[in-house]
Amino acid sequence: MAGDVEITSKAELRELLGEPMPRAVAKERVALHERDREWLAASPFCLIATAGADGTCDVSPKGDPPGFTHVLDDVTIAVPDRPGNRRMDGFENVLENPHVGLVYLVPGRTETLRLNGRARLVREAPFFDQMIVKGHRPVLALVVEIEQIFFHCGKAFLRSSLWNPETWNPDDLPSHARIVKSVQQTEETIEELEHYYGPGYATRLYGS
Repeated sequence: MAGDVEITSKAELRELLGEPMPRAVAKERVALHERDREWLAASPFCLIATAGADGTCDVSPKGDPPGFTHVLDDVTIAVPDRPGNRRMDGFENVLENPHVGLVYLVPGRTETLRLNGRARLVREAPFFDQMIVKGHRPVLALVVEIEQIFFHCGKAFLRSSLWNPETWNPDDLPSHARIVKSVQQTEETIEELEHYYGPGYATRLYGS
């Protein structure tokens, strides 16, 4: 666009932003520490980033009760899949390109746990029995072999005041039903969508 000054090299990027602090470089690890395990046990939510063979990207949220990520050993974790919209964007990416990135959140904490590695899709394993929630046994799990793991500082959360209820204004936006009706073609009426996304929606999280 007119007026843009684009960065086109790593050297130019470094000149602009500077070098990382030694602590930021040294924090990378390749296996789970006891503190990582504690964080995973407390986390009910993560974001999983994937990319297809052509470079197109996807980020998918995953959530369950705290500790939903199953630790198989010091270098391997498994994330259960739950009933969803069946788009499978991220899973299809993994079949083409196994590299994934995960960010684990703990409500109220401004830090996050970042994990990068290689993933594969598993449709059956003995540990599936340990990932049953409300009677739902996953039919699929994302198994990740860790290549890099570290804690990320909380500056983004502090700047955004994400966990500060005084900054929350959910009613500034239309209901999800109205958003869906306005951005895509649907046969359902607003009333039908409001009913679908209403209180009953939470009762169908693990199946009908």
